[in-house]
Amino acid sequence: MRRWIIDLSQENWREAPEAADVCEALTDGQLAAIPTETVYGLAADATNGQACARIFSAKGRPQFNPLISHVESVDAALKHGSFNEDAMKLAEAFWPGPLTLVVPKHPDSPISDLATAGLQSVALRVPSGPVMRFLAERTGRPLAAPSANVSGRVSTTTADAVEADLGSALSFIVDAGPCQIGIESTIVALTDETPRLLRPGGVPREALEAVLGRPLAAPTGQATRQDAPQAPGMLTSHYAPAAAVRLNAQDVRAGEAYLAFGPSPLKGAEDAAATFNLSETSDLTEAAAHLFAAMRHLDSFGATTICVQSIPETGLGEAINDRLRRAAAPRTVGH
Repeated sequence: MRRWIIDLSQENWREAPEAADVCEALTDGQLAAIPTETVYGLAADATNGQACARIFSAKGRPQFNPLISHVESVDAALKHGSFNEDAMKLAEAFWPGPLTLVVPKHPDSPISDLATAGLQSVALRVPSGPVMRFLAERTGRPLAAPSANVSGRVSTTTADAVEADLGSALSFIVDAGPCQIGIESTIVALTDETPRLLRPGGVPREALEAVLGRPLAAPTGQATRQDAPQAPGMLTSHYAPAAAVRLNAQDVRAGEAYLAFGPSPLKGAEDAAATFNLSETSDLTEAAAHLFAAMRHLDSFGATTICVQSIPETGLGEAINDRLRRAAAPRTVGH
């Protein structure tokens, strides 16, 4: 495994010899960890079924769970999916950015059936993170890329966290520093006349609804290990640390690690096994950026439980609480 360290403030990073090496690895069906503005992605050529199978194997990911395919532009996305008026509105408003659109798949799209989990729809995203977009354009392939972590566990927002989870499965880690947003993309389904919010994420619901001019509907059902989800991140138990997670805590109990939010600590905070404050100023954008790194940090102390201070459901708080509820859900055998 090789690590390519990029300084995104320097325009010549695209000319580095490692760029050609990563492209060659991807077109040869190998895996590379690539940063986006949301989290690090475990990337492979989405048109190569064997390469997509390597993603599932490396993550221990259920093969009924579809993968997001990352492309460099709206025009590239239109080659793979059918966009209705609502889909085009959202694409034009939020791409490049942390939004995934699930649309009907073109019959002639080369994206692998394994990447779409055999569904007649495809999950597409144009990330604002420049590295993934550059590599998709340079290889000429859509890049399937779920979060670069063991399936069901805490997503990775740094290259070091990726290496700790998946280093042995990778040909490359592209290290461009910590991810800016820190939680995964919002996913909206546009496979019929009713836009549905499948997963809250980096684009708040309110912003999406303002562009659409009407509320987003809920998913048609909650995914379990036995059901085929419509999009990534919909399994009931997901984003989970080794420790149990106790939500909306009113106090910190003996031996617990403490995930704090805001300037007012909970009763018993001084006795926590470890503490991480997502944002001392109650800034939800800052909290989202810190969430997964905070959970990994607290988990490293070996506490049996992480207690979580209440976080508002507004704006990015909806996405943060979605991840926390899934982290706290009962774990199934084989999770």
